[in-house]
Amino acid sequence: MNKTIDALQITASTLVNALGVGKGTTLEAMFNSSSGLRNVHYPGMNFNTFLGLVNSVNNVELEDPLTKFSCRNNRLAKLALDTNDFRNEVDMAIERYGKDRIGVFLGTSTSGIAETENAYIGRNEETGKLLNIDMLYTDNTSSIQRYVCRSLGLTGVGMVISTACSSSAKVFASAYRHIQAGFCDAAVVGGVDSMCLTTLYGFNALQLVSEGICRPWDKNRQGINIGEAAGFVLLEKSSGNNHIRLTGYGESNDAYHISSPHPKGAGGKMAMESALMAAGINATDINYVNLHGTATPSNDQSESIGLSTVFNSEILCSSTKGMTGHTLGAAGINEAIICILALENSIIPANINLDTVDENLPVQVLTKSVKKSLNHIMSNSFGFGGSNCSLIFSC
Repeated sequence: MNKTIDALQITASTLVNALGVGKGTTLEAMFNSSSGLRNVHYPGMNFNTFLGLVNSVNNVELEDPLTKFSCRNNRLAKLALDTNDFRNEVDMAIERYGKDRIGVFLGTSTSGIAETENAYIGRNEETGKLLNIDMLYTDNTSSIQRYVCRSLGLTGVGMVISTACSSSAKVFASAYRHIQAGFCDAAVVGGVDSMCLTTLYGFNALQLVSEGICRPWDKNRQGINIGEAAGFVLLEKSSGNNHIRLTGYGESNDAYHISSPHPKGAGGKMAMESALMAAGINATDINYVNLHGTATPSNDQSESIGLSTVFNSEILCSSTKGMTGHTLGAAGINEAIICILALENSIIPANINLDTVDENLPVQVLTKSVKKSLNHIMSNSFGFGGSNCSLIFSC
């Protein structure tokens, strides 16, 4: 099979999630099968669940010239940008290409909407007047992209993609197309999503939130635990060095339902097959699939059926949402970097929290981590509205 895209190299990456600040804490959890989910309270939440909070974000302050962008989402972004030597790697890329030749492509679902929530919570009870809020710099979906560009000193092309849980997976595809079209020479791709009442109550109203810790692929799974995360990757044309590479991507849409996946996994199947075609490899070449694996009954059933039509039942796969929670608009980048860590360290993470096997799922998951040399990994991100994206990373 001939590939249809040219590989892009992963020059640098950084990650913050409920497991800790920096990629090292996530890698440690991949080896130890530990979770960052906790049964904790979030201000204003009146139901019980587990959350994947990044508590250290509370101590972050934005740069003096950029304080107008201050909100939990952008503070979470700064925490990641300051980690894993990412800023230095971007500075070296600026020297190679120029600040106007590096694009910024980011995903988020709710951006800084918590600031609007706080404005309404603190409104004047007599007049109804809201607290001071500048939605352009905080709540607006474009806020994260504008903040990251200014914080890194980049002036190239860019955009924010907000397609729910596929947002920060689809940024890889958009960045690839912009580089190929000549609009930029390199790209910072990533995603940031922070905790807010809108997502907590929204998913709870849809009866998709689990009171207990989330159990992807478990027979008695009850739904998601919401988490927050920020992650960034620096993408460049491959130099032929020993970098991990983005070798394939596939996008599709179910056109089935606004919040439920296609019951037979039709859209997911199309995304996975498109990614394989782009990479020019066969299903048998994939060593591991990082599942979307939300732990809702419908998602895991749909993804498992779609998976079984692309791979045989022996494909090695797991969901890592039992470790980090479902980080929504940041799920794509969170799990893409987990796949990069897997390739770099020859480790397949376990699908933790699974107590009872669901024999109705045609493909089963790994319940223990596996040390194994890997060549090609697929990462699935399937969002509301049937927006699907599969990525392939290779050594």
